[in-house]
Amino acid sequence: MILTGKEIKKRLEKDIIIDPYSDNRLNPNSYNLRLHNELVRYTETPLDMKKSNPSENLIIPESGLLLQPGVLYLGRTLEYTETHNLVPMLEGRSSIGRLGMYVHVTAGFGDVGFKGFWTLEISVIQPLVIYPNVEICQIFYHTVEGEITEYKSGKYQGNKGIQTSMLYKDFENGKY
Repeated sequence: MILTGKEIKKRLEKDIIIDPYSDNRLNPNSYNLRLHNELVRYTETPLDMKKSNPSENLIIPESGLLLQPGVLYLGRTLEYTETHNLVPMLEGRSSIGRLGMYVHVTAGFGDVGFKGFWTLEISVIQPLVIYPNVEICQIFYHTVEGEITEYKSGKYQGNKGIQTSMLYKDFENGKY
């Protein structure tokens, strides 16, 4: 089941932490998260799964930043979230999608126990000017059945900012 907006609000500071929080961003069954003013873009192609790929930071000025098709931009939410006893999920807002912007490539699914900022895998279908602090996506919460084991991965848990792929660590640790 998906939590209603009223249930999200009721669980704040218990199962759900959203910081900063505002009632203005609460929806009937989700909460709108905003885009931070920083982006990261990989600087070399092809990307290699076994390596830490070089990247550069970009700042989204108040006057806007033009995104180009065919480029992957990594962003992050302005809000820090924690989720306990629930599965958080992230989707782009319909107003954003109607401009041809994807907010996540595949990582819209969170884990029980995730703590941090959401890294967004942003791409656009056509050139698009974006702005900082815009409500870019919505988080919603599913209840779970069964015994819970909280997420504890060292790769992404407790992040402080935008994170590029750390899949290379799985290769280094002999997972592949």
